[in-house]
Amino acid sequence: MELKGIHHVSALTKNAEKNYHFYTSVMGMRLIKKTVNQDDISVYHLFYGDGIGTPGTEFTFFEIPNAGRAHPGTNSISETSLRVRTDAALDYWKNRFARFSINHGQITERFGRKVLPFTGFEEQRLLLVSDESEEGTVQGSPWVLSPVPPEYGIVGLGPVKLTVTDLEATSGILSSLLGFSKKGTFPSIFPGQRDIEVYETGGGGIGAEVHLEERKDLPKERLGRGGVHHVAFRVSDEQEMMQWINKVQAAGIPNSGFVDRFYFRSLYFREPNGILFELATDGPGFATDEELEHLGESLALPPFLEEKRPIIEAKLKPLKTKK
Repeated sequence: MELKGIHHVSALTKNAEKNYHFYTSVMGMRLIKKTVNQDDISVYHLFYGDGIGTPGTEFTFFEIPNAGRAHPGTNSISETSLRVRTDAALDYWKNRFARFSINHGQITERFGRKVLPFTGFEEQRLLLVSDESEEGTVQGSPWVLSPVPPEYGIVGLGPVKLTVTDLEATSGILSSLLGFSKKGTFPSIFPGQRDIEVYETGGGGIGAEVHLEERKDLPKERLGRGGVHHVAFRVSDEQEMMQWINKVQAAGIPNSGFVDRFYFRSLYFREPNGILFELATDGPGFATDEELEHLGESLALPPFLEEKRPIIEAKLKPLKTKK
């Protein structure tokens, strides 16, 4: 039993149409699945990723039309990073952000890697991180129809940053329960704060890291549009998932039990600071109910929701995603 890295990150958006434009037309990612939130079928759940929806490349969004703005704080997934192949790609993105009037910082170094911070259209805190000279989790494949040249395209998710009030409580879950190992530290950009700790799982590398930041000077986050709902970690298959369920239950942690999301199987639980973790299997995958070349073009529903399609489609605002 070993988690293979980050599976996906799920965030909130107020506007599915603007979200689709930003992540496909600006960020050059592929919409690999247009479906609904299985826990609230009245709203969209959009999945973006590489060209084929590889696990570890998936950035997903629940549409919440009345969502207020997020108020950053502790006990949160405070930053999501996206991988690019080279340091030179960061120069390309810095120029692209300027052209699209995307708020961004300077190219700097973090934990020995070149990074470029930027802000999404709903004030989402994002980071591009260079994979140059990096080993570990395998990169995805850029979308061939992307407006971004393939040599500069996004090839997956990088580290997620967790900001918590009690670092030891979360690090204990990462290490003792989930099998992460501490890889090192790097300085906080905020004076007087303790170093940020880096944990890795699986083969390591930037697609398998969690960066853990302790902040006792901030209020608790108020989740809203642009905020992150949960992070999911990769499990090989359903058989191993059952072992993880047994392990989490044996630890006495309240959890969802086995959840069939059709495209993957899941387990949900909260770590001690209240951040929602998901474990998700690599398969069956997003080409289960759509041809690979037509992913994301139509509203896809798992079989257990198909009979409700007329009701679901009547409530959803049309979202044109045909290539």
